[in-house]
Amino acid sequence: MLKLDDITDSILSYHPNADIDIILNAYVFTAKAHRNQSRKSGEAYLSHPLEVAYNVTKLKMDEVSVAVGLLHDTLEDTMTTKEEIVDAFGDEVYQLVEGLTKISQIEFASREEKQAENFRKMILAMSKDIRVILIKLADRVHNIKTLDSMNEASQKRIARETIEIFSPLAHRLGIGWVKSELENGAFKYLHPKDYQFIDERFTDKQEERQKFVEDVCEIVSSELASADIKGRIMGRPKNNYSIYSKMQGQNLDFDEIYDLIGIRILTESIRDCYAVLGMIHSLWKPIPGKFKDYIAMPKPNMYQSLHTTVVGPDVKRVEVQIRTEEMHRVSEAGIAAHWQYKEGDGRKLKQIDEQLVWVRHFLEENEGIKNPKEFLSEFKVNLYPYEVYIFTPKGEVVALPQGATAVDFAFQVHTDVGYHCLGAKVNGRIVPLRYKLKNGDHVEVFTSPQKEPTRDWLKFVKTSRARGKILNFLNGKEKTRNLEVGKSRLNLELKRFSLNIDKIGNLKELDSAIQSCGFNSLDPLIIAVGLGKLNPRHFTEKLIPRERLDKKKAEEKQASAKNNDTKVVKSGIWVKGFDGVGTLLIRMGKCCSPVPGDEILGYITRGRGVSVHTVDCPSVSALKGENDRILEVGWNEVSEVPSIVHVQIVTMDKPGMLATISSVLATLEINITRASVNQGPNSRAYFDLSIEVSSLEQLNKTLGDVKKVEGVIYVERIKEHQKKASKKSLENIDPDKSKTDQKLSSAL
Repeated sequence: MLKLDDITDSILSYHPNADIDIILNAYVFTAKAHRNQSRKSGEAYLSHPLEVAYNVTKLKMDEVSVAVGLLHDTLEDTMTTKEEIVDAFGDEVYQLVEGLTKISQIEFASREEKQAENFRKMILAMSKDIRVILIKLADRVHNIKTLDSMNEASQKRIARETIEIFSPLAHRLGIGWVKSELENGAFKYLHPKDYQFIDERFTDKQEERQKFVEDVCEIVSSELASADIKGRIMGRPKNNYSIYSKMQGQNLDFDEIYDLIGIRILTESIRDCYAVLGMIHSLWKPIPGKFKDYIAMPKPNMYQSLHTTVVGPDVKRVEVQIRTEEMHRVSEAGIAAHWQYKEGDGRKLKQIDEQLVWVRHFLEENEGIKNPKEFLSEFKVNLYPYEVYIFTPKGEVVALPQGATAVDFAFQVHTDVGYHCLGAKVNGRIVPLRYKLKNGDHVEVFTSPQKEPTRDWLKFVKTSRARGKILNFLNGKEKTRNLEVGKSRLNLELKRFSLNIDKIGNLKELDSAIQSCGFNSLDPLIIAVGLGKLNPRHFTEKLIPRERLDKKKAEEKQASAKNNDTKVVKSGIWVKGFDGVGTLLIRMGKCCSPVPGDEILGYITRGRGVSVHTVDCPSVSALKGENDRILEVGWNEVSEVPSIVHVQIVTMDKPGMLATISSVLATLEINITRASVNQGPNSRAYFDLSIEVSSLEQLNKTLGDVKKVEGVIYVERIKEHQKKASKKSLENIDPDKSKTDQKLSSAL
């Protein structure tokens, strides 16, 4: 147990002229008041006020505050009266003790209106004398460390209060060490399994990590000496709760968090801070996006420091904080760092009005609120000026970073709510999904089983949780789509050998064929085919035995020769005035991709034979004045030569569309030579396909059958010169919707 000397020595170390007598008198008074009392752990009750008083000295507060730390439970837990405290210590001490007593009596989950008044008094006391809440934080630091002797329900209640109220309050006031101890203490009881997991992982490599930090500190110390910069270097232990929060917020495993190691460098001046920053970046490569200048732009709680993360020795990430000794004092003590001690007039509070103005504004703006739950929720909203607190329809509070949107909120509520988020109401008004939420907004999310995330969401979501979930979904969906396209293309190729994907599993050549194509298993190979990175014929040539391949090629060559016997010209085109047209070089214009049945004409190119185009092709229009180069051409009556046609399809963005369309094309024996699928606005999917057809009649039938597929909105043959204009017009296509859908769309 702490001794009184520990407390007096501590206060004299930073306040040499402190009035120790008031502390000694408070100790004697408290010892008598709590005599014969024990804590639930079995310890003498006096151990608690001694610990609280010592924590008050760690905040470097005045002797009156230390005395109140000793006396804080006397009104509540003993027979001590107001008159006894006033007679012994004066009205100032009594007011502080009473304020702490009222805070202790508040039941933060209570629905009784009288508790709203008590809570309001706590905030009011805080606005008048910040010492009340600082001593209460010192009290909570010890309480959170001694919960083992309490029942589980009490442990969770106190831990939840600590995480929701007192830890954010310590952060708001800039008291770093208090915030860290409160978070870690509460974490242990709110999430015991997660706490144990992270604690064990830390312990496993503690020695290795400590040795690494010592090596880094030694390197930095040597560099500081060489640069003639005075500074202190220390390892910076990571907060278990902050690691847990990072794992949850960014959807990471413990092993995916690389910045577990940190050092802090304390210098004598701001100029030295920036000099050290340059030195660190010259020693080790900085990680882009990980530099923060809180010296030039301090946080609202007065925190100042330079933050950077570098790739240190052994290619390990190291977080580095650089600040002056004064900045460090403020970062640890926060608002308490502004106490001044002067000989003759005791302590004097420095200018802290700006720190407390938010409390006063809160009281003024919420004067009429009587419901304690609402009052407490409003207070939570004001704890973090750089975060926003949003209310669910049930009145629960969800914390989000500034700039967060309705989609961020939806994913914070539940992953499935995020996946199927269709729209949102904020404060009773329908808003777009990209709407940036504000403090205190009441949000209701609409969902639909048919709605799924789109890549557009990634442009405006703010939280790592939402971004990670959306990317996981999209990557999984694109993998499924590419599998479907790849299977369709492979099946068309395998059909030449009376095979399909389901039948090749038993072929002994399968594994070697997959490896020969550069893959370890079949699915990645199919995906590559779907993406157009692998020609399916390349795979079949590895899969099918050589003798069977040679036989098939001979059969196809014989069939081709038979076609030649029927006088079908290879190009499928006749040119007026050329009887031996088979020897004439003829090529189809890529700009319009003519299909047998289209009205066509040809013109003589320079050195490349005859180029064939549709009559409405812009390339033909450009030949005005060159009629001598234009030739009359036409289609042979019988032609087996396939033509490549580009087709654009717009569908509802829902699972299975690609598979259904591919199935229709396969039934019609239409080969897909290229496929591109993208998601667009309004829950639409855009298909850009290149297919092989032998005639305009076959093309029209294909387009007609695809149009009949449920969920298909639009199908069109697109020529190369039409692509840009077509893409823009497609984005405006929107089928009929239900009235609710229309109403939401007008706002989204």
